[in-house]
Parts: sequence; structure tokens; C-alpha cells
Amino acid sequence: MVLWRWKMLPVRWKMLQSVMSVADAEDTSSVVMASLRSYKEALASNDESVIAEIEAFLKSIEDEKIDIERKVASLTEELSTEKERVLRISADFDNFRKRTERERLSLVTNAQGEVVENLLSVLDNFERAKTQIKTATEGEEKINNSYQNIYKQFMEILGSLGVVPVETTGKPFDPMLHEAIMREDSAEFEEGIVLEEYRKGFKLGDRLLRPSMVKVSAGPGPVKPEQVEESQEEAEATSGTSEDGSTEEEETA
Repeated sequence: MVLWRWKMLPVRWKMLQSVMSVADAEDTSSVVMASLRSYKEALASNDESVIAEIEAFLKSIEDEKIDIERKVASLTEELSTEKERVLRISADFDNFRKRTERERLSLVTNAQGEVVENLLSVLDNFERAKTQIKTATEGEEKINNSYQNIYKQFMEILGSLGVVPVETTGKPFDPMLHEAIMREDSAEFEEGIVLEEYRKGFKLGDRLLRPSMVKVSAGPGPVKPEQVEESQEEAEATSGTSEDGSTEEEETA
């Protein structure tokens, strides 16, 4: 019996040290610390009844610690799962917010575009009237100035809404922006260059409100007979051929 106690003593000391380590790490209550001191005294005095009682108490604490660790692990896993779920919800909400903002801007742009499209016919009337106004008298000059101010203000309002005219004359023809209603030979511009604008086109952001009506260059075109004769005369004059068909070298000989 005494031999068994001596054999069990290292095991009990190891258990005591483990529990004390846990107690120190977690700052246990004074009751636990008192139990540990009693346990040391009981081991020293070899009081089996006290040792058994304290060991049962310490084992309950160890079991409770294991149970708490298991709960902490479970809660940690649950917290990680909930964190991922919150992140997904946050990402979904952010995507929803961006999509809603895009749709709102699209609705605003479409509404503005419809209003502006209805005003473009008024702008066309301004443009036509602008070319027909004559300022022969001082009164007509005042009327023209008032008209020009109204037209300028109208264009400024369109510009404030983001409406910009489509570039035309001198630019390459773009079927996405221009509507060609005429082609014309041009010695000045190569084929596919816009020569003249007949009606202004406008854009609202990336949206085309209406294309510009334009005249497009067809290139230099075929050589005319008069141009061929002129070229031949210039070539003959350069080669030095006389009226009878002989060259200057033959006449000298």
C-alpha cells in the first residue's frame, strides 16, 4: 500500500503542476488556490481521504476547463462562419448599391435625353432663323442681338446638361455619329472625310441623341479630259519639242 502511494506520488505532482499552471494562466479564484495548497499538504502528510476529495474537485475543474475549451472552439468556428456570412452580405449590399446607383443615373440620363431630343427641333428652328435674319436697320440689329443672346443661352443650358455637338467638318466619317446624305469629289480632302454639315448632331455623355447630317468626300475623282490635255502640253514643253516635231538637238546638227 505504501509502495503504491509512492508510485502514484509523481503522477499526482504532475497533475498538481498542470492544474496550477492552468490556475495561474486563468487567474483562478482564491478557493481553487486554497484547494491546491491543501492538496500539497495532503500529499505531504499522505492523507488519502483529503487527497481523493481534492483530486475529485480538481478533476471537475479540469473537466470544466475542457468543456469551456470545446465551447470556445465551437464559438470560434461559429464566429468565423458568421464573419464570412457578414462579409458576403456586405459585398452583396455594396453590389446592390452600385447597381442601384447605375440604374438611377441611367434613368436620369434617359429622362434628360428625352427632354433634350424634344428640344432639338427648337434648336433647328433657331439655326434656320439665324441664317435668314437680315440687319439692314438699327432696329433689326437690336432684334438680331436679342436673338443671338437667346440662342447663346439656349446652347449654354444644353451644355450644362452635358449635351455636346458631334464633331463633323474635317473629321473622318463615322457611321455611328454621322449620317451621310451626299458624296462629292474633293481635291482638298481624301475619301471618307466630312466636307460639310447640314444638320448638327448631339451627344449626351456616351449616348447619341441624333447623328449629324453631312456631306462626305469621295476623293479626287477621275481625271477630266481638260486635265489630260494640259498635262500633255506641259510634258511637251518640258521635253523641248519644236513645232515640226524635231528636237533642239536635231536642229543644231
